[in-house]
This record gives sequence, structure tokens and C-alpha cells, in this order.
Amino acid sequence: MTIAVACGLIILVLLVIMLLAGVPIAVALAVSSIGAILPVLDTGASVLTGAQRIFSGISVFSLLAIPFFILAGNLMNKGGIAIRLINFAKLFTGGIPGALAHTNAVANMLFGAISGSGTAAASAMGSIIGPIEEEEGYDRDFSAAANIATAPTGLLIPPSNVMITYSLVSGGTSVAALFMAGYIPGILWGLACMIVIYIFSKKKGYRSTKKFTNSEKLKVFLQAIPCLFMIVVVIGGIISGIFTATEGSVVAVVYSMVLSVFFYKSIKPSELPKIFLDSAEMTGIIGVSSIMSWVMAFTGIPTAVSEAMLGISDNRYVILVIINILLLIVGTFMDMTPACLIFTPIFLPICQTLGMNTIHFGIMMIFNLCIGTITPPVGTTLFVGVKVGKTKIEEVIRPLLAYFAAIFIVLLMVSYIPALSMWLPGLLGYV
Repeated sequence: MTIAVACGLIILVLLVIMLLAGVPIAVALAVSSIGAILPVLDTGASVLTGAQRIFSGISVFSLLAIPFFILAGNLMNKGGIAIRLINFAKLFTGGIPGALAHTNAVANMLFGAISGSGTAAASAMGSIIGPIEEEEGYDRDFSAAANIATAPTGLLIPPSNVMITYSLVSGGTSVAALFMAGYIPGILWGLACMIVIYIFSKKKGYRSTKKFTNSEKLKVFLQAIPCLFMIVVVIGGIISGIFTATEGSVVAVVYSMVLSVFFYKSIKPSELPKIFLDSAEMTGIIGVSSIMSWVMAFTGIPTAVSEAMLGISDNRYVILVIINILLLIVGTFMDMTPACLIFTPIFLPICQTLGMNTIHFGIMMIFNLCIGTITPPVGTTLFVGVKVGKTKIEEVIRPLLAYFAAIFIVLLMVSYIPALSMWLPGLLGYV
């Protein structure tokens, strides 16, 4: 047995055991990584190297964008931005069957495009629009499923923290190109779910009786302009090269803080320290994940996996099916950031061997991992959506199945039609 195979098995076994035992994922990643490297290095060197990798993993300039975008998302979630986006989304959903659920879907795409967080979108939109849907006779499980299924669109529609992580670990893929590449797949995900919403709503007879007057439409639009302007400033600045993704994330924090604290006055200055602390805690896993990335590179695990998979078949379509299945499984057990850090160096070389562009592979991988956020046992967006929807997982899984079918169809399209990911970056000269 080679060192790569032995270390890989140690990581896999320890990680699965600890995750099943409920050990925090940051601790599980660190312990399994150090345990795997012990047969190669002595205990002192393993622990010392692990500690060094934590700090070096956090100190990368481009990764600083992630904690700032997380902070911006938390500020928006508590700053009154969600309700203004919901009202704005209502302008486009009108009186079609399931108008409120469609509003939820559009608002999730808009809020995710500002905050970059599927969990924040599910929490903000579900807690506000859920009670309104219930008042109009919508089934609670149906409403929760629609909210959960559409929340991850914001992880594909920029800004997206996991795209920044992928940019770094893939060897410097352009963040701006990845941001542009995520638009069409993210919108297709949302539209696919809206088709499901339409079909179910027509069967159940869900229709909205609320109609906006022209003056109300103007008022809603004017209230939403400051929120929408943030997308133009942050994404436009990054794409045009005015500032980097990290600088853009700081702009998003300052803008959302001014908007929430001083303009909307939805957040009191005394509440800011807790928001800062919550945001900091969510970023700690990045440093720990870098230990595993180093261990795998040091022991040659990516090369061993690549050779094994190419030994099964050299057919591009077969390999992509295998990778998609593996990523779907991984996504159900692991958060997106560590999964991206761990599996990008394993699967990217294989896809490059098959002639796949790094941008296309990144979007395919992120799409897969997004699905994992709404599936048990580790689907954080699923749990948040169930909680704010005041229902149970076993009750919401059945209506979610139709959404999964629609999302999987879009996944296959994204995997096998490169133009869906590559057209916009190519149009803007990033490819």
C-alpha cells in the first residue's frame, strides 16, 4: 500500500467517524489531517506544521474577502434589507399562480447576490415571507420547501465566498471570471425551481390577491434602490478592475453598515460587536481546512486519485458523471468551504487532463456543493429553512424531491454545456 493510499484511508476513516459522532467539523479536519501525516512525520513536526498551516491559510490576502463578505451578509440580514428586496420582487411576480412563493425565489436570488450566503437568504426571506404565505392559505411545508430550494442560488450568483476560495486553491483562477460564470447557472437554478412552484401552485390554487398601485410600485422601487445599488458598486467594481475582491468585500461591509445603522436604522450601534463576533467565528474553519490541503499535497493523494479514476475510464462524460456523484455525496456531509479546499486539488487535475477549463470545473463543483447545503445530514440551509418555516425535515423532504429533480437537470446542463458557464466570461474577455 502506497503512502498516498494509506494517508487517504486514515483521513477518510477518521473524518467519517468524527462527523458521525457530532465532532465540530473544524476539529474533525484538524485531527484527521494530523493523524494521517503521523506515519510520515513525527508527532512534534506534525503538530508544528499543522499550526503553521492554520496561520498561513488565514493570512492569504485574497481569502480576507471571505470574512468581510460574511460580515456584510450578517449586517444585511439584520439591517432591514430583506423586506425591501421582498417588496421589490413582488413587482415581478404579479398575480401568477404561487405569486408569494415566486417572490420568495426572486428575493432569495437578489438577497444572495448581495450577501453571498444561502443560509442568510433562507433565514431572512423565510422568516418574513413565510407568515405572509400562511395568512394567504399556502401550505407551510410547500412554503418552506420553496424557500429552501431557492436559497442556494446566492452561492452561485456573485459575490460568492466559495468562488473566492476556489480561485485560491485552483491556482489563481480569476475571481471576476468566476463571478461572471456563476450568473447563468444560478439564474437557471432559480428558474427551474420557479417552474416547480408554478406547477404545484396551479394544482393547489395558490393565487395572490394583492395588487400594487402605480404609486406603491414607485415607492417600493425607490426603497429598493439603495440595496440594488450595492450590487452595482461591489460586483461592478470587481469586474471592472477598480478594486479586488478583497477590497470589494470591505466596500460591501462599509456600505451595508451605513445602510443598516444610519439610513434604515434597523441595527443599533450596540448590536455591532455581537455581529462582528458571529462573523469571525464562521471564518475559523478556513485556516483548519488548509492543514488537510497541505497533507494531501504532501502525500500525493490527488495524484493517486487521479490515476485511479482515469484507470476506470478516459471518457470525458463517464468521468464527469463519477465526479458529480462523488461531489454530491461529499456535499451532504461537509460544508462548502472545506469541501472546496480539499477536493479541488483532487478533481481539478483530472478535469484538466480531459480538457476542461478551470472556470467551468469551478462552477460545476460549486453547483454540486450548493445542493449539499439543502440535503441532510449536514445541510445548514435545510435546517435553517425548516426552523424559520416552523416545520420538520421529514415533512419538507417530500415536496423538496420535485425541486431536486429540477436542480439535477440544471446540474447536468452545467456539467455538459460549457457555454452556460463560459459565455459571459468569454464575452467580457476573461477567457
